[in-house]
Amino acid sequence: MSRIMIVLWRRPVFFLLFAVLPVRAQLLPVPNAAFPVNVLVQSPALAKTDLQAICVFRSSPGNTLHGSLLEIDEKLGGLLSQVRKDNLFSGELGETLLITPKPGTIAARRLLLIGLGDLESFSADREQVVGFIFFEEAKRLGINEPYFAPTVLDGGKAGLDTGDVAQQFLNGFLRAKATRDLLQHAGVSAGSDPHSLTFLAGAAHAARTREGLATALKTADHH
Repeated sequence: MSRIMIVLWRRPVFFLLFAVLPVRAQLLPVPNAAFPVNVLVQSPALAKTDLQAICVFRSSPGNTLHGSLLEIDEKLGGLLSQVRKDNLFSGELGETLLITPKPGTIAARRLLLIGLGDLESFSADREQVVGFIFFEEAKRLGINEPYFAPTVLDGGKAGLDTGDVAQQFLNGFLRAKATRDLLQHAGVSAGSDPHSLTFLAGAAHAARTREGLATALKTADHH
């Protein structure tokens, strides 16, 4: 949300008026991509899609939710906090949980949680596992245009290059796609694959995220 402060001066007093305006979503296509990939500057709580994925670290009292994760948790009535307690969804690397949100909560029709494992030891290359899993889950659910938000920063892990995170994720995603292409060519894979990917990022990280995605696509083209 962006906040605009308007000052009206009228002697001997002045008045402060605050207008809170929603930030318009911005879609940034990754150029020259053989497989369509877009960066969407929008909160995953607000993105309208058939499938929105977010990531959470291993559940522990010290791993609190921030930013968009907290926003989603609040819109879902604290559901994320509840499933991360009492040895339910542990958030181990690769663990998944599919949620069908109630109408009027978040905009996505389905929400997929993907575990990232331990927060302290997390590095960007772990996203390759996440990317592979997300492609397979999107295919299993019959989703042509899945949306993904890494939510690493909102999970409490600072200091990472968001471009590296995006690149490693897409490496895994495209590796899963190449595997499925091989299986389909062999006639042992049914159903359709995702046709595109939308990767969510905050405004401050959108440019670097798109650079990382572009690097992954170039690397895949050379194989």
